[in-house]
Amino acid sequence: MLEQGIRNPEYGADKFGFTDLEAVNWNLLEPELYERALAGGEAQLTSGGALCAETGVHTGRSPKDKYIVCDDLTDATVWWENNGKMTPAQFARLYQDFIAHSHGKTLYAQDLRAGADAEFGVRTRVFTQLAWHSLFIRTLLLRPNRSELATFVPELTIYCCPTFKADPKRHGVRSDTVIAIDFTKKIVLIGGSSYAGEIKKAVFTTMNYFLPAQAVMPMHCSANVGPKGDAAIFFGLSGTGKTTLSADPGRTLVGDDEHGWGPKGIFNFEGGCYAKAIKLSPEAEPAIYATTQRFGTVLENVVFDPITRVCDFDDGSKTENTRAAYPMHFIPNASKNGRAGHPKNLVMLTADAFGVMPPIAKLTAAEAMFHFLSGYTAKVAGTEKGVIEPEATFSTCFGAPFMPRHPSVYGNLLRSLIAKHNVNCWLVNTGWTGGKYGVGQRMPINVTRTLLTAALNGMLNDGEFYIDKHFGFQVPVAVKGVDSRILKPRETWSDKEAFDVAARKLVQMFKDNFAKFESVVQADVMAVAMSA
Repeated sequence: MLEQGIRNPEYGADKFGFTDLEAVNWNLLEPELYERALAGGEAQLTSGGALCAETGVHTGRSPKDKYIVCDDLTDATVWWENNGKMTPAQFARLYQDFIAHSHGKTLYAQDLRAGADAEFGVRTRVFTQLAWHSLFIRTLLLRPNRSELATFVPELTIYCCPTFKADPKRHGVRSDTVIAIDFTKKIVLIGGSSYAGEIKKAVFTTMNYFLPAQAVMPMHCSANVGPKGDAAIFFGLSGTGKTTLSADPGRTLVGDDEHGWGPKGIFNFEGGCYAKAIKLSPEAEPAIYATTQRFGTVLENVVFDPITRVCDFDDGSKTENTRAAYPMHFIPNASKNGRAGHPKNLVMLTADAFGVMPPIAKLTAAEAMFHFLSGYTAKVAGTEKGVIEPEATFSTCFGAPFMPRHPSVYGNLLRSLIAKHNVNCWLVNTGWTGGKYGVGQRMPINVTRTLLTAALNGMLNDGEFYIDKHFGFQVPVAVKGVDSRILKPRETWSDKEAFDVAARKLVQMFKDNFAKFESVVQADVMAVAMSA
């Protein structure tokens, strides 16, 4: 077996069980990974210098194909209603078949770290079949100094092999795609999918399992910090503006997607960003757009001109889920250490396609828990096949697919941290105003940024509020620089009765969804649900 690159001489591919490999390329840097990906026909070079790959049939995650091994460690600690179950014997067969499938293949390996706080970080080794996958995960996780690689011993090992096809009967899965996680062995196997985001989210899922036991809150959120050291975290599902709003030129970006909140404050799990690229423009998001014109950025499923290689970010013909992965330091005001103090403000983002939520609301601790456990946003017509009207989406903790433990574990931990550090909580609607999707308009980004700035700098704390009659939270009466009418959603609708119908419908959806938490939440949180 040919091996090149820097690695621990005592902890090679054989430690994972690989045999009869053609070669392993260890910890290659960006230029050589570019060369390998291009030479292998895995990706193409775009005009700005970014590498663009297509992910085939999977243009997003496949959550129904993710499984966790049920054993003595996980049997009583995993939220099985939300996670697929695999027996140790099924995982053992799967692992053996992955190893056998790899005979004669050339693999790529990256030794990386998840977690900017060294006390809670996880040394992560990622084997990939594709060079561009190796570049992707090298971009997304934290990269140790080259001097550390000679003694690197992994705590978590991930193997991503898109050509491996699972056998539902043999492996106990539903299709030929599989993401299997063994928390006891700290091994993740990914087969049948070329979507690189599966690797990133496997790391996140692992952190989500182990950190709560260490009194650290893992969060699907972005984070930034102001000039006075005032940190803020932004929860939100895909499409709500989590990446865009945290990339504020007046604040330092800590990270765009995954963080922990521990005894010393917040810390990024990653060393890169993974931004949605659909309709990306230099006018609306200059810092993020600039990364797509640089060597070292990895684009997924972005359409480009075959002659000029100029990207067309408005073209969603391959998928609406086009992506750009780039190192944190490509953002001019990014944090150099991925850490900040305890947050002063917590923001929950929702894209309400029903057009009934105000652009910003202040939440009590109980209301914050209600909305955190609800994890609401809405799909709009045209984004998925068969969606012709807005559809409510409730993804608890703003990231249900990545939560191996019960939501109450994360909710209770977050509530205790909010109380301990006296955090201000806000709900921000980046969705529609003046009517539902197709009737109203998207909330102007300048309005959202103005309201967020006022919340984060403390201007809203002493302002006048009114109580929203449908949800019960406080909404500012007036904010400097914002048309006051937009703060009262009903007033922006021409058909006031239609607004009332839509609002009552959404409130009932919240109640119906929250019923499953009745036995696990505190009385004041349930009171919020009942009074909405």
